[in-house]
Amino acid sequence: MMDLLKDPDMHEVVIEFCNETDELSDKLEELLEQYEDNLSQTQHLEEFGQVIDRVMGAAKSLGAQNIGTYCELGKIVSYKSSQTKDVKMLEIVAAVLFDTVDILKSMVKNVRSSKEEIVQGISLDAFATRLKWLSEKFDHIERSSVALDDKKSTSNGPMDQKSINDLLEGLGL
Repeated sequence: MMDLLKDPDMHEVVIEFCNETDELSDKLEELLEQYEDNLSQTQHLEEFGQVIDRVMGAAKSLGAQNIGTYCELGKIVSYKSSQTKDVKMLEIVAAVLFDTVDILKSMVKNVRSSKEEIVQGISLDAFATRLKWLSEKFDHIERSSVALDDKKSTSNGPMDQKSINDLLEGLGL
């Protein structure tokens, strides 16, 4: 598959993706700030998952697989954590999701400037370790996407630990 990020014919599309992702990243931060103000308002985590899912889809359609995978991991963590009432865990979730947005911003900045999905100034190994630990804490929660109602889910089944580990392995972490 040709790298669409580096395709000169796709330059305008890539820049538009970067611009839209910048706007959505601001929205993600706003949602996390609202959530931090009141950790019982877990609907902000669900909305975070919906917004980051938009970035994930656009990234994967452009061939920005690393961005897409980080967004997918952020989506899973946000949806699963929206279903817990453990306040200490929810505080950790906020920090990890802020890190996810920082990584997303760093990658988009580098896509805009060098057409590379690289991250600078953030330890991806440390982030992956926190993400694995956190996802294990939510292993008992099956729903990993938005519920249409209490009986149905839009996911294709539970996102188990192996699936999360596979995503991280795909990123080389």
